[in-house]
Amino acid sequence: MSRDFDIADLPSNWGRWGVDDELGTLNLITDSVRARAAEQVRTGRSVSLAMPVDPASMMGGPFAPPTPASPPVQQAMLYTGTPPMAMAEVLILAPHHAGLTHLDAVVHVPIDGHVYPGRPLAETVTPSGIRHGSTTAFADGVVTRGVLLDLSPEGRLPKAHPVTGADLAAAARRNGVQVEPGDALVVRGGWSTARNMGEQMPGMTVDALTWMRDHDVALYAGDIGDAHPPVDEQIAMPLHQVGLARMGMPLIDLAEVEELSSVCASQNRFTFLLSIAPLRLRGATGVPVNPLAIF
Repeated sequence: MSRDFDIADLPSNWGRWGVDDELGTLNLITDSVRARAAEQVRTGRSVSLAMPVDPASMMGGPFAPPTPASPPVQQAMLYTGTPPMAMAEVLILAPHHAGLTHLDAVVHVPIDGHVYPGRPLAETVTPSGIRHGSTTAFADGVVTRGVLLDLSPEGRLPKAHPVTGADLAAAARRNGVQVEPGDALVVRGGWSTARNMGEQMPGMTVDALTWMRDHDVALYAGDIGDAHPPVDEQIAMPLHQVGLARMGMPLIDLAEVEELSSVCASQNRFTFLLSIAPLRLRGATGVPVNPLAIF
């Protein structure tokens, strides 16, 4: 990360909801925001934003955590009785695997030794577990209005394209939508980590995060995120180091948005109810999710 700028100048919500806050921008999803989101449901059409996952068998091998080269979920079958009266399994999964759609908690990535809302990392994550900013904050799920911004409706963004606030604003105008406080922002760039692994993908910039902060976005999901190698000269991972660590904005990493984009285009509607009901898993840095867009 470059040091030719002051970290304090980055977009931030530190202190906005208090020094003990763990919800971050989920605080923006009030009862009135959820009620407004419910008004988006008109036809009942439902679209998943999650990538499909086929578990890999662990039989004949050790119970080892998944690696980047292996599927994100490994499965070992269990049987009850002879002959089997019931079937079950043991699953080992890696929540932040590149092949698994997941929701990042604000503790997942620090910046300058701190996590949201400015707590020292050494006090937040200890050998005994996570003390602040974990998936505990997702216990009540997330229900809000989703807004799709398609940055490249005719195809995909160019390689290594740095997405700016101007790009997001142009997509909003093109789709005829206005991002309001508490909305979930869903971005389509026409790329996929699974399909385009090894290519130089486009990515978000600090300027784009500033736009999200100015519009009080509550949640981010998209088929693009932080590019590797980085496309922002200021900071390596704007979505994670600024969105999570500074703004407290949970991220749906590795969302699948092609079907959503097609449905939005066919209905000429780019807003919908977004519902996320993750496992009520406490004390983790992230959790697999199946976000649903309902029209």
